[in-house]
Amino acid sequence: MSPETQPALAVIIFAATYAAIISERIHRTTAALAGAALLVLSGLLSQEEAFRAVDWNTIGLLLGMMTTVEIIKQTGIFEWLAIAAARLTRGNPALIMAALAVITAVVSAFLDNVTTVLLIVPVTLSITRVLEVNPVPFLISEIFASNIGGTATLIGDPPNIMIGGAIGFSFNDFIKFNTPAILIILPITVWLFHLVYHKDVKSKAPSRDRLQEFDPSDYLQDRTLLVRSSLILALMIGGFVLQRYLHLQAATIALAGAILLLLISRQPIGKVLREVEWPVILFFAGLFILVRGLEVYGVLRWIAKETLAVTGTNLFLTTMLTLWTSALLSSFIDNIPFVATMIPLIKTLGTLSGMDVGPLWWALSLGACLGGNGTVIGASANVVVTGIAAKMGHPISFRRYLKVGYPVMLVSILISTVYLWWRFF
Repeated sequence: MSPETQPALAVIIFAATYAAIISERIHRTTAALAGAALLVLSGLLSQEEAFRAVDWNTIGLLLGMMTTVEIIKQTGIFEWLAIAAARLTRGNPALIMAALAVITAVVSAFLDNVTTVLLIVPVTLSITRVLEVNPVPFLISEIFASNIGGTATLIGDPPNIMIGGAIGFSFNDFIKFNTPAILIILPITVWLFHLVYHKDVKSKAPSRDRLQEFDPSDYLQDRTLLVRSSLILALMIGGFVLQRYLHLQAATIALAGAILLLLISRQPIGKVLREVEWPVILFFAGLFILVRGLEVYGVLRWIAKETLAVTGTNLFLTTMLTLWTSALLSSFIDNIPFVATMIPLIKTLGTLSGMDVGPLWWALSLGACLGGNGTVIGASANVVVTGIAAKMGHPISFRRYLKVGYPVMLVSILISTVYLWWRFF
């Protein structure tokens, strides 16, 4: 194979893989692994180079947190939180919708989004059934809350895990730069959903009285495990906060916590590991290899040069372009492969221009994570929740979601625009 054709072939393999992922005709993990295998089999990447391309810090962090979540969810704490919040609001549907959204956001900041909605949604459907109200507004608000909450921390959303692993950002960095924006965006989003749906979430007094009969303690399945797992999770979060002082990678802290939790919980490791989202982990590995193919053959360097031709070395313009491009594209395509492509691209931009690309990382994080709220296919949590809703007889069509979701998503990006301008410029 001539050196002139190698970049073109790398682009073709990447584009074909991306097209397969977007089409959803082939499982995204299968597509990513097939593309990575083609790069190696064609000789574009050596086996050693492909192995080095994988960000093992990201993989380890994902594995550690997935294992931890799998053990914690067996305690029933998430269901307890949802029922307790519903009772505290005395059955007021509008307040319940807001409370469940806040709970979803807070939990999603520390645990993975998909697991959070998988636990919250069934309880939500039970509550709305008792209240005799339409569950769709509740479910859409929880989709938004899961993606917004996940944006706040290093471990809350896969794009943040990828950015943190690639750049070396700590848990505290995300608390410092992303969380203030989320503390503004979340209440405004909850308020917007109240404005849109307050007429659709009214219930009658008898229904509210029936909800008071729910006992949150009935949902706690293993109190001993709850105490143990809460202690380990607190230690892990403490480790993330003190990461720089401990001189440990985030993956080391997550895996150590997961192993310690396995030891003290005495959960069968085979059962726990069977529940880990291995397709997600393998999907990440495949993407890292695919993007490395573009990097090795100068494709990302060429894109970076073209970007600089448009923005020059104007950091503000480049930051805004990153934010809005990330948000608009992540509404319609999976934000994980998008972020995997953008990370080396931003690094190359910094090398070529010499400018401080610090603000670009936070623009990428906010844009990719929040932009996923724009459509039903923008993020994994969206797909999971709408799938459950359809099975339970409450389908949420692409158009129905888009009508409400896209404008609310754009509001969050406008707030992010002002925030980034205030924070960095």
